[in-house]
Amino acid sequence: MTSTYIEKEQSIWRLCLVSTAAITLLGIIVWKILDLQVINNEILQEQGNRRTVRNDVISAHRGNIVDRNGQALAISTPVQSLWLNPREILPNQQAWKRLSAALIDIEVNTEVLWNRIQANSDKEFLYIRRRLAPLEAQAILDLSIPGVYGQEEYKRFYPLGEVAAHVIGITNSDDVGQEGLELAYEDWLQGSPGSKQVLKDRRGGIISEVKINEVAQPGKDLMLSIDSRLQFLAYRALKEEVTLRHAAAGTAIILDVESGEVLAMVSQPSYNPNNRISLTDDAMRNRAMVDLLEPGSTVKPFTITAALESGLFNTESIIDTNPGYIQVDGQTKKDPVNYKKVDLEKIITKSSQVGAIKLGLEMGEAPMLDVLSRVGFGTAIGTGFPGESSGVLPNHSRWSKSDIATLAYGYGFQVTPLQMAQAYLIYANEGLRKPVSLIKSESPVVGERVIDQQLARTVNSMLETVVSKKLGGTGVLAAIPSYQVAGKTGTAWYYNVGGGYDTENYNSYFAGFVPAHNPKIVAVITIHEPKGEETGGGRVAAPVFKKIAAGAMRILNVPPDNEAHTHDQISMQYRLPELNLPGIRGEL
Repeated sequence: MTSTYIEKEQSIWRLCLVSTAAITLLGIIVWKILDLQVINNEILQEQGNRRTVRNDVISAHRGNIVDRNGQALAISTPVQSLWLNPREILPNQQAWKRLSAALIDIEVNTEVLWNRIQANSDKEFLYIRRRLAPLEAQAILDLSIPGVYGQEEYKRFYPLGEVAAHVIGITNSDDVGQEGLELAYEDWLQGSPGSKQVLKDRRGGIISEVKINEVAQPGKDLMLSIDSRLQFLAYRALKEEVTLRHAAAGTAIILDVESGEVLAMVSQPSYNPNNRISLTDDAMRNRAMVDLLEPGSTVKPFTITAALESGLFNTESIIDTNPGYIQVDGQTKKDPVNYKKVDLEKIITKSSQVGAIKLGLEMGEAPMLDVLSRVGFGTAIGTGFPGESSGVLPNHSRWSKSDIATLAYGYGFQVTPLQMAQAYLIYANEGLRKPVSLIKSESPVVGERVIDQQLARTVNSMLETVVSKKLGGTGVLAAIPSYQVAGKTGTAWYYNVGGGYDTENYNSYFAGFVPAHNPKIVAVITIHEPKGEETGGGRVAAPVFKKIAAGAMRILNVPPDNEAHTHDQISMQYRLPELNLPGIRGEL
């Protein structure tokens, strides 16, 4: 009995001890909870406010655009964007006063911003200002204003500014291509953003990174065919002439003869992609790619080519241009002076309208259209540049004499300056048509023969006379000391969009290549609506060609080509023993 009693007593004491301990522990827990949640809850609130796990976007670096020598043309630099939470700002007037005072330093209109905040009172995100320099943004973030946060982004910067703007293009505020090659190669340049898990405080500041969910994939770099040295050279020469002539616009293009690559392409007016306050559609247009122009007398080499291919004419054919004008369908076409009897070469040298018209009327439209089509007119070049024009070749169901005549001297159809450059590239390559590219080629470019080699050489020889002072060529101002130049001047009335020609305004052109006997570059210059007494291509565009081509020879280290060239080397293939060409004398 005694033993049983003692055991029972011990069990009761153990039960009491355990119960007391449990009650005490429970009491401590309850007290701690009450202390943290009710009495001293500031600690938990502070810690909770300080630490929030979030998934953050890792911005992807956009690919760089570089020239053929690796010089940067478009790069992405890290920036900081400021944003706020309207729900936090609106009820906290003290926070708004501090913020508005700080925003004066970064030139934010606080009145406009406040109106936006009120209009978006139900939102949790509103940009204050995007793409600030990191130091500028951090100065505001360091103020620890409730409801104000920062976001890392990238901003596009263009080292050449307006010099290469029309080729490179621009991106928008989200770093997405909007114009030029930035738009054309968006998929190539745009990277893929990543994701990371971070610990943030209540102001959005990152306390620590927890882990990387997905690694950001940077965009690919793009190497262009552009040579920055030639780009700057062409831009400066073109801008000087456009300014001097008070012209409406202008373009300059340089192509590499061997590869067909675009070494330089500039337009006026231009714009600064790093300062977009005053952007206009007119300034942003790449005129070399999208503007359509009637080529005027720059088309006469193609008329001569068609004439020689037709078999109706040869290099010794004599065309009677007396009395210096011709009547076609009641319209009078005339030369500056009466050149009397001329051969095909002199038609090019003097740029005779009457001579070209008589050639065209004799052979008809078909041979000319065939040549113009073969050299690329009326077909898009295929560079991939956004908005590239294909030009317009006429397709009349019935051709009048006036239609044929205007075609022969460069009216009645439209081309882009780049198409004209590609066409002259064919002569520089002795009849081979090569694709034109804005991207640097990694392999040799194979051309397609579209003009007989010897015929092309024959026309090239004629083009040299254009810059000959001795022969009185129309393009003597394009001559370069120590280098033989081959090219052609052109002048065309300005065609009004509403229809009809403005006989008071002209477009002036010069297209050519140098050195003439071993060409390295082709250059095409267009000046739109020059003002003043001098408006012809030989007076306005030819000097620009000289500046650009002479500078290019030095930059590319091309040896002088000062050998005398004789025209006695013209192939006998295009000589006919006898001529009986009706309709080339008198009025047609």
